Amino acid sequence: MISTAFYAPQLNAKSKQAVDYGGGLSVTVPATEQELLQAVQDVVADGIIQGTREYNKDQYITGAEAADATRVFPKWTGSGHVFYKIKKNALDPRNFKDGAGSGILAVRYVVQNGDGKSTLLKIEAIFVDDDHHGQHLSNGSVEGAEYKDVQDHIATAQLKKQQTAEDEQRQQQQLAAKELEIKRKQQQIEQTIAWAPDESLQQHVNRLRQEVERLVRSPGTQLKSAPFKSASSLQPLPPGTRVVILISSPYWYGVETESGQHGWIHHSQVEQLP
Repeated sequence: MISTAFYAPQLNAKSKQAVDYGGGLSVTVPATEQELLQAVQDVVADGIIQGTREYNKDQYITGAEAADATRVFPKWTGSGHVFYKIKKNALDPRNFKDGAGSGILAVRYVVQNGDGKSTLLKIEAIFVDDDHHGQHLSNGSVEGAEYKDVQDHIATAQLKKQQTAEDEQRQQQQLAAKELEIKRKQQQIEQTIAWAPDESLQQHVNRLRQEVERLVRSPGTQLKSAPFKSASSLQPLPPGTRVVILISSPYWYGVETESGQHGWIHHSQVEQLP
């Protein structure tokens, strides 16, 4: 369960004085440290600061940049990984106390190690105006919106990881099924070529030919390039033409002709040797 130390929704102008500015956001995220780090790095690099806007013209602020440090925040001396996203020349960003004019808008993200299954995240946002270099604290809207963006990135990454695992499991199942089919065919071949009791050499050869050779019986039979009716024809095969079965599928044989040509013939177009 996600627990937040602070979250303040956007308030209207009449209740602005009751807002607890500068509280920031501290949250335990149900994700590994690596998952959270990747999500935060993606959000820092997206060039957008959510939860605020310049005047009333946009839904959010664009043109932000990732930074290793900024004068807006004091140097971080605590544990964890620290990231910054800043917007220079931001114009009167909303949801900051007494903010006006142009200045630097900065967001700081701190990722701290948790218990292995969850990780700690701290987000703070500050606006510093160019005229008086005064610090204008956030009412929590930026922190909450940026955290929502982090959550979305984590959910997308986890879903992709789950889909990848399911795909790998499906591929393993398909591979196991193919291996089982190969073993089954090998057993059939071994049973076919095994000499029966009191079977002579000639009888054995004849039995093998019965298993692997077929005669074309249908006039107009075409040797196909693939096992379906609309596949291109390689050559016509007159009735009585002998072919050797190389591959057997439910409806088609992969065969080799006496001239060495390989192709496909439907089961209904051939018959066993007399």
